[in-house]
Amino acid sequence: MITLRHWLKPEGRQTLGYHAALLGGVALLVSTTISVADWLTHADIAQRQLEDLQATLQQVVPARYYDNDLVRDTVTVNDGNRTVVVYRARREGQVQAVCYQITAPGYGSTEMVMVIGVDRQGTLLGVRVISHSETPGLGDKIETTKSDWILGFNGRSLSDPPVEQWGVKKDGGVFDQFTGATITPRSVVKAVKGGLEFFARHRAMLLDESSKGKD
Repeated sequence: MITLRHWLKPEGRQTLGYHAALLGGVALLVSTTISVADWLTHADIAQRQLEDLQATLQQVVPARYYDNDLVRDTVTVNDGNRTVVVYRARREGQVQAVCYQITAPGYGSTEMVMVIGVDRQGTLLGVRVISHSETPGLGDKIETTKSDWILGFNGRSLSDPPVEQWGVKKDGGVFDQFTGATITPRSVVKAVKGGLEFFARHRAMLLDESSKGKD
């Protein structure tokens, strides 16, 4: 039987068993260190993510619309082949607005991810793009730091403009396109319209009214 004393001798260190044990010990040490570091930073990471989410939602739902904890008042909606998490803004118990993510195909192979805020009448409070890979200097005008184009959705609804005019001007709609880049704004307009249609389909559930009147 090979003992610890044997492994500690120079000749013992040349054995296959010694190297296997050494490798195993190093792997265990690294694994333990990573686990401890993850445990120590998990709370901080979760807090940063929560703060980022709050900041994003506040861009599309003004504070005057709610007195609840917006990020914790949610409802999950099954809409066709997708599941949508909706954040509800309440004031004195009544849902005044909702916000949720929508996506649109980008110019390349990646999606544009946006968040929209809609009040209880179905009017857009705001739209913000939170991730995209559009062409710098062209498609990236969907960012508020590059252009105020995205602010043109504020106050819009499915009746303003009429449904048939929900498009870029090149397609007979009312929304501006970008010089040299029509694909990006066209895709965003279509996605925002789809987001409003989602609200219309699930309005009672989103406003927490689906169970009222059934008692």
